[in-house]
Amino acid sequence: MINNSDELTNPEYCKMLSGEYYNRLDPYLVNLRNNAELLYREYNTTYEMEIEKRNEIYSKLFGKFSDNLTIKAPFYCVYGINTYLGENIFMNLNCFIIDCAKVTIGDNTLLGPNVHIYTAGHTTNPKLLKKDMNFAKEIVIGRNVWIGGGAILNPGVTIGDNSVIGSGSVVTKDIPSNCVAVGNPCKVIKYLDEELIE
Repeated sequence: MINNSDELTNPEYCKMLSGEYYNRLDPYLVNLRNNAELLYREYNTTYEMEIEKRNEIYSKLFGKFSDNLTIKAPFYCVYGINTYLGENIFMNLNCFIIDCAKVTIGDNTLLGPNVHIYTAGHTTNPKLLKKDMNFAKEIVIGRNVWIGGGAILNPGVTIGDNSVIGSGSVVTKDIPSNCVAVGNPCKVIKYLDEELIE
């Protein structure tokens, strides 16, 4: 079992969340990942009508979840506990969150199938690669965001409120609020009319 209070003192976990290089093979981190895998594998065997069972798994898996969370199985994550979900969120099939750093997803956000969220990065220094040294950067997704199927979010990006990310886009830099952005790399193609924004 995981003792969540250990996260505050485990050196590698603290380095991971702060964006420093950390050793992913640290036993505590391995234990956290194993725990997340057990939970998401269990989740992936449940049916959509098993609301109580799914909510119980959510409560053990995520750092925070709120009302009206819908995640279509299969779903995958690395730690789970570093993912914070607002209200009324929908994730379609095969979403994958590599939450080595904090991932925040705002209220009323929709993720299409095969959306991948990557906080993890890897050094280009071969000496550090041999030592399994990685780093991670926080990802923030605002409120009322729609992320199209197959989109990839890279480490450290923020997507502003009310924005749309086109299918298959690769987000490498921050996307502002109230816009439509598409492509690889993802770029703003238009801003939303004011009457569309609450």
